[in-house]
Amino acid sequence: MARKNQTLGEFIIENQAEFPYANGELSRLINSIRLAAKMVNHEVNKAGLVDITGAVGEVNVQGEDQQKLDVLANETFIKTLTNREIVCGIASEENDDFITITGQKNDNKNKYVVLIDPLDGSSNIDVNVSVGTIFSVYRRVTPVGTPVTIDDFLQPGNLQVAAGYIIYGTSTMLVFTTGHGVNGFTLNPALGTYYLSHPNMQFPVDGNIYSVNEGNYVHFPQGIKNYIKYCQEEKDDRPYTSRYIGSLVSDIHRNMIKGGIYMYPSTAKSPNGKLRLLYECNPVAFIAEQAGGKASDGYRRIMDIKPEELHQRIPFICGSKNMVEKAEYFMQENQ
Repeated sequence: MARKNQTLGEFIIENQAEFPYANGELSRLINSIRLAAKMVNHEVNKAGLVDITGAVGEVNVQGEDQQKLDVLANETFIKTLTNREIVCGIASEENDDFITITGQKNDNKNKYVVLIDPLDGSSNIDVNVSVGTIFSVYRRVTPVGTPVTIDDFLQPGNLQVAAGYIIYGTSTMLVFTTGHGVNGFTLNPALGTYYLSHPNMQFPVDGNIYSVNEGNYVHFPQGIKNYIKYCQEEKDDRPYTSRYIGSLVSDIHRNMIKGGIYMYPSTAKSPNGKLRLLYECNPVAFIAEQAGGKASDGYRRIMDIKPEELHQRIPFICGSKNMVEKAEYFMQENQ
């Protein structure tokens, strides 16, 4: 039973029986992510004091300028997960291809693969706006003892065994699910320990916040335009409040606590959307559904979509259940 202010370590031990295939591996994996997150948090908090902000002059596989902290966070999570000998493969938003973990005493015998966005919203670092990390865990589908293949990573979101995010903000929080609800842990920087601060997190069924980059309004599908107009109407409990940070973790975290909807639809420039299915949409969708919310591309449940490639992009609508269903109504009406 989750108790407020218990440590993350205590929570993992007490709830290990609820973890799929409980044998300690998944617990150790979450602990490794906890450790890497503390290391990244330490670096994020030094931004502006040492030379870790700005671009490195290279472009990642997404066609985006890599920030110095992108590279640092990516290396930190990969190194921590590899050194702990817990996973058999890692896929990162920052890498062209997946990584096969070799050279371990249990070579290829570990059961889990991790997909990760090491530093979501990193373009906000230079202006001291909250950023985050998003991760997703799957049980491998290829035989244990063999090297991982692309099939281990191209699994639909409904097969995730764990997912979560870390938000580096006014306080640092680790929020995750193993399919038994969502719990949030806040880091006490003086002790280096995470404490359960937000047990059993839930999306309000309704909300009054909509989060979308309205600067792209003219390029949105008609259904999204109509939904935004609906949000702005003076009727019943509307108009809703517009709140958009531009960091997926921050926007989702706020809306889960206060009630709201996040939208990153397709546009004329990005007909397939911009967010990545495997590194962002699936883990956030898993968290949202476990918290009573909903995640959709406007027509389909996000976690039912079969991935076709490692860096696949899709439109994304996520948040309070009734708000997402209303947005889907407008999308389908204008299909």
